[in-house]
Amino acid sequence: MDLTVVVPLFNEEESLPELVSWIKKVCVSQKLSFEIILVDDGSTDLSWTVIEKLSSAKGFIRGIKFRKNYGKSAALHSGFRSANGDVIITMDADLQDSPDEIPGLYRMIIEENYDLVSGWKKKRFDPFSKTLPSKFFNRTARGVTGIPLHDFNCGLKAYKKEVIKNIEVFGEMHRYIPIIVRQAGFTKIGEKVVQHQKRKYGVTKFGMSRFIKGFLDLMTISFFSRFGKRPMHLFGTMGTLMFLIGFLAAGWLGGVRIYQTVNNIAAGRVTESPYFYLALTAMIIGTQLFLAGFLGDLISRSSPQRNQYQIEKEIN
Repeated sequence: MDLTVVVPLFNEEESLPELVSWIKKVCVSQKLSFEIILVDDGSTDLSWTVIEKLSSAKGFIRGIKFRKNYGKSAALHSGFRSANGDVIITMDADLQDSPDEIPGLYRMIIEENYDLVSGWKKKRFDPFSKTLPSKFFNRTARGVTGIPLHDFNCGLKAYKKEVIKNIEVFGEMHRYIPIIVRQAGFTKIGEKVVQHQKRKYGVTKFGMSRFIKGFLDLMTISFFSRFGKRPMHLFGTMGTLMFLIGFLAAGWLGGVRIYQTVNNIAAGRVTESPYFYLALTAMIIGTQLFLAGFLGDLISRSSPQRNQYQIEKEIN
């Protein structure tokens, strides 16, 4: 099969028939064999009823229904596990992602051999309150990760089948799939300017809280990608530096006190100085950080995934 289109959705009953017809029209015109996987993330409207009707009438539609709302990452993960196409394209169900972009994304994967192609909604029809935080968020993500994408959170993406079968999307990490893909060893990541549509039905399911969660998730995935299997490199280094700073400060205070005693200079007790307690606190924090790194390393070495690696080719 040439193509699988994975569509995660939540309460999008009005847009589904139009979206499916649009995808079909584009794929048929390009003579692509395809399937559409609609993943209902615990909708409370009639979305699943619509999916059942579409599936019975059209043989290329498959549906997955969650018992409750688990989030977009869970929906994508389930869709990826069920996909059969050589190329997998994801898009949102609200018609803001145009299916007319499918041929261009497909060609970039097949002909230009990209592992992942991410859409870039260069011209957006969202309110300023949404576009400004998004630009700041994407700029921060580029700086932290080193991946030169302009729109990390764009739902319109294309993947090689090999890629989606070797990654795991969890929590709310759908925003950072390019990072997960690179961490899995797939480094050819591209970008394509795509058309952004105005929302036709319903209302957005995301509020301002997603930007706060997005930055927290960015910190999490950055830590795991760099230090997930070697926490001692981070905590051990920080702990050692903190301990040395505290130890040197305490040594300086002790040296000053000895100098004052030898030269009969009146001075109070070392414990009366606030710097003594700052030095002591630094040594205690340093020790705790070092122990945290040591325990993290022990846990990492006990993990069943400690020796699981992505093998591209093998000759026996």
